Amino acid sequence: MRSEDLISSFGEIARSKDMDRDTLQIIVEDVFRAMLRKRYGSDEAFEIIFNPKQGDIQILHIQEVVGNWEVEDPVTEIKESDAKEIDENFEVGDEVAGGLDVSEFGRRAVMTARQTFRQRIRDIEKEQVYQEYTELIGEIVVGEIYQVRRHETLLMHEDTELVLPRDEQIPGDHYRKGNMLRTVVKEVRRDAGSDPQVVVSRTSPVFMERLFEVEVPEVHDGIVEIKKVARIPGDRAKVAVESHDEKVDPVGACVGVKGVRINAVVRELSDENIDVMQWSDDPQELIARALSPAEPTNVTLNEDEDPPRARVEVPADEVSQAIGKRGVNIKLASRLTSHEIDVYREIPPDEEDIDIEQFGDELTDETIQKLERIGCDTGKAVLELSADALARRADLDRETASRVMEIIETEFEKGPGIIESIRQGRFTVESIQGAEATGTDGTTPSEASPEANVSAEAEPEEPAAPEAPADANDDQPETADADDETRADDETRETEDPSTDTPEANDDEGVEDDDAEEPSEEEKQDVGSAPEEPEVRS
Repeated sequence: MRSEDLISSFGEIARSKDMDRDTLQIIVEDVFRAMLRKRYGSDEAFEIIFNPKQGDIQILHIQEVVGNWEVEDPVTEIKESDAKEIDENFEVGDEVAGGLDVSEFGRRAVMTARQTFRQRIRDIEKEQVYQEYTELIGEIVVGEIYQVRRHETLLMHEDTELVLPRDEQIPGDHYRKGNMLRTVVKEVRRDAGSDPQVVVSRTSPVFMERLFEVEVPEVHDGIVEIKKVARIPGDRAKVAVESHDEKVDPVGACVGVKGVRINAVVRELSDENIDVMQWSDDPQELIARALSPAEPTNVTLNEDEDPPRARVEVPADEVSQAIGKRGVNIKLASRLTSHEIDVYREIPPDEEDIDIEQFGDELTDETIQKLERIGCDTGKAVLELSADALARRADLDRETASRVMEIIETEFEKGPGIIESIRQGRFTVESIQGAEATGTDGTTPSEASPEANVSAEAEPEEPAAPEAPADANDDQPETADADDETRADDETRETEDPSTDTPEANDDEGVEDDDAEEPSEEEKQDVGSAPEEPEVRS
């Protein structure tokens, strides 16, 4: 094969690949030098002159003239006699440049050169693809779906294959061959000897940022900056934005009139819910905004933890909103703020709760310290968490966490003691002395007449009544007390009536009271509550 034919075939290949002349020249020289090295072992003694415009190539073999018996390397040296055959003026030390025809390499060498040329073209193409898409990382590209596989979807973008893995697809998306799909370049992988693999994504937060740049001119122009994006693809996302112009509302600019701008982004993301909020450099304020729609009443930070933690108190009726369905809201808020957020129900001052230190007789000091370290300093705060969450956050084993929950739940089921109930004002303590001292006529001793008091004090001590059996007194303590009160009332009335104030009458009455039939339960209650009717004596 002539050199012109070989160069012509090289040119056709280069044109099909849209390759410039400089690149073609470099490749052709490299191919021929590879042929020379394979045939002569070295290419140092050769010079290649390639003219891409005319499509011809010239290979010069440069040799040094040495004595007839001093040739050591026939590739780089030539005998003086051979040099003089070319030109009689050559002497020892001169250089002789002779032309080399491509046909001298043989058919096999030429075929190898063509294969080498194609391989070099492919290598250059791979490098170009790698460089091109490396610069496009984080940018949106639109590709045509040409193959849908089980674990990935392949797209074609400007004759380059893009790979959309399964975990980079929005859950619920369905792709059909021939449809156009918008994605963002995530990374470019290149293994030795293989084509570069361009990986695209639709779940990356960067994809949402680029969609806002497309739909919101203020974001594209840099007036509104997207500070951070946190999203759970296909479910919900939170976007924190900041305005560099006081006259521009960042949230309003992203939402648009009647939500037209943000709705375009939502449709592209398969109806993913998006919350746009204003950025704040104050972590406490940022956390409070990130937990929207809940409105925290107090945010306490603990920057010593890694990652830093935040204790957030919200009203009791907003705890579910702060956490969100399946914990989505609190997860997104944690990602957006870079804080591990613990949500607690705000406890009103009059609501019952127990300090965690009060469980010291059943929990170890180490366990109590771990609970206090995560903000669970009360029993109700512990019960706000599940056993698994408590074990994970407090660094407890599952069995210990379950035991802690059981102990606290049992304590709250028993309810507060009498002292705690009195302290909280749930019960009122009243004196029972007045009820015991109330007479049969409904008056207290202070309201009784002076004469009655004097008579009662001047009444002589009456003989002791016969002692009742021990077992009767033990079994009927309340009855005996009721009889004593009744007897005291009767004695008062007898003192006021001189006709009945005799020792015999007193003795008889005392015996009658002791031997009287045991009253029923209703009579016992009547004796202690309602006054008896006065006894009429003739």
